[in-house]
Amino acid sequence: MTSDRKAKPYRIPIRFTDAEDEGGSVDDESEMDRVDPDNDEFFSIDADDPSLDSSFDEASPSDPAETADVVGGPVTAELIATRSELKRIEAENADLKNQFARRQADFENYRKRVERERNETYNRVAADVATKLLPVSDNLKRALEAESSVEAAESDEFRHFLSGVDLIWKQLNGVLDALGVKPIPSVGEPFDPHVHEAVVTEATDEYEPDTVMQEIVAGYRLGDKLIRPALVKVATRK
Repeated sequence: MTSDRKAKPYRIPIRFTDAEDEGGSVDDESEMDRVDPDNDEFFSIDADDPSLDSSFDEASPSDPAETADVVGGPVTAELIATRSELKRIEAENADLKNQFARRQADFENYRKRVERERNETYNRVAADVATKLLPVSDNLKRALEAESSVEAAESDEFRHFLSGVDLIWKQLNGVLDALGVKPIPSVGEPFDPHVHEAVVTEATDEYEPDTVMQEIVAGYRLGDKLIRPALVKVATRK
């Protein structure tokens, strides 16, 4: 049950010691026992006084706001430092990606340049070799064309000799073909001053004007490189 009687205020005994007793020091415990609680020398504290709660709260070391400030300071600083480090790492990662992309592009350009230079070197060497072998092929071809008019009464040994020459000529052409050296089409083709060289012209109705009638010396090319133009006879309008 709740009592209607107002709670009595707490009284803390305070002894004012302006002077000691004549007998010497005073016994605090016995003096406290002899003090009358109703005496004005007591300092009263009312437990219901609302000002006490606020004063105690302000002095309390467990204040949530103060605790948050104390704890939040280092945590916030660490968070800021972590974000700054993350930004630095992201920037460094982006820079490394850019460097890698540039290095890859440089390597790709280097690879293409080396491949192009290698092809150019190969074509130049093959063209030099073909230039030296083409006259040999021309002479073998002329020898075969000259001997084709020999009468059938020739001995078998001579015909075997011509067969050997023809085999050598075909083998030489096979070597040129393996090097990438290709003959230039001539007879029946329109005259092309880039690959043909007209040494003779003839008026005729057999071919259209500016058409190659005869190939005098074969022309060759290596890829897009012209090794030797074809010497041809060109038809003109009659």
